[in-house]
Amino acid sequence: MNETKEKRSTGQAKLTPRDFSMAIALVVIWAFFASQQPAFLSSRNLSLLMIELSVTAILALGMLLVLLPGHLDLSAGSGVGLTGGIAAVLVFNAEWPAGVAMAVAFLGGLVIWTLMGLLITKQKIPAFIITLGGLLIFKGAHWLVIKSQTIPVVEGGSTNIYSLLTTYYVPPWAGLILAAAVSAALVASKLRARARRQRYGFEVDDNELTFLKLFLGAQVLFLGVVITNQYQGLPLAAVILGVVVVAVQMLCQHTTFGRYLYAIGGNEEAAIISGVPVQKIVIGAFSMMGVVVALSGLMQTAYAGASTTTVGNLMELDAIAACVIGGTSLKGGRGTVLGVVFGSLIMVSLLNGMTLMAVSPEIKMIARGSALALAVWLDVRLSQK
Repeated sequence: MNETKEKRSTGQAKLTPRDFSMAIALVVIWAFFASQQPAFLSSRNLSLLMIELSVTAILALGMLLVLLPGHLDLSAGSGVGLTGGIAAVLVFNAEWPAGVAMAVAFLGGLVIWTLMGLLITKQKIPAFIITLGGLLIFKGAHWLVIKSQTIPVVEGGSTNIYSLLTTYYVPPWAGLILAAAVSAALVASKLRARARRQRYGFEVDDNELTFLKLFLGAQVLFLGVVITNQYQGLPLAAVILGVVVVAVQMLCQHTTFGRYLYAIGGNEEAAIISGVPVQKIVIGAFSMMGVVVALSGLMQTAYAGASTTTVGNLMELDAIAACVIGGTSLKGGRGTVLGVVFGSLIMVSLLNGMTLMAVSPEIKMIARGSALALAVWLDVRLSQK
């Protein structure tokens, strides 16, 4: 029981059958699509896959912050379309500087999601209801903003900071240096965390397992950079994802705010009795979700090349599925950043592979829904143990 409480409060866990099943599922998915479409493993497609992963994983990491205290955000996909559409209209129609337009999108996401957090906590309205209403409101507002037309993010084929979010590639040499720096930081952070846990008498991995994890992590980083360098270089979107991953990991594992998120999701009544400012933490989680939605909206719209009525469709479901596949509990109190990224990779691989195979939209819908249903079923089964 004590071990379970420790895992729930810190988010740390040993390797579980779910972890192995995710790895096996990813290998099977990649092997299947590679056998059907050899282009799936080409450097160009893997580079595009990395961009798609970045957009989905960033939104899923924001969803993680909301799920940890036991809430849910069904408005994220519509918010992606709305924030990206606002910036596109300001750049293309109003001729605002791209940086200013993007800042307005971030501010809008922050304000709107903070207000939703206030309604959820102060007025005691379930997050499901508030965000379901937001889904409809933001979708309608998005269509009004773009007047149900296609609004490009650039004019006359020029480029700006908005369009570069998903079209710029880091030079090969810079990508390798970045991978080396991240690997070194990963090793330092892991060893420091391990020493701290030993100092307080907590269980840690043995030396061989620690080395294996660090070695595999570094290998994955360098392999990703080497593969993308064969196309045009490391996508800027992947760098942005790396920054968001580090930020959310630090927030969840090394701050009081993060520990409170797990505590609230684990047992809200106990958290209140312990003096945890539940309302402030939940509002803060939704505020950060708003910033993440805006970032995802800018990146998704830039990747599409324009704001259309379909941008952001069902992305909230992809984000929820990615979280649950990665081990995040819909009841709150359990979830890891690495698991969310891995779950996002599985979802993106499915969609990317089906696109290469020219699968019809109807089958894509069925596959996405099946993945979500399977993930929730797995979460329920594991929660009963």
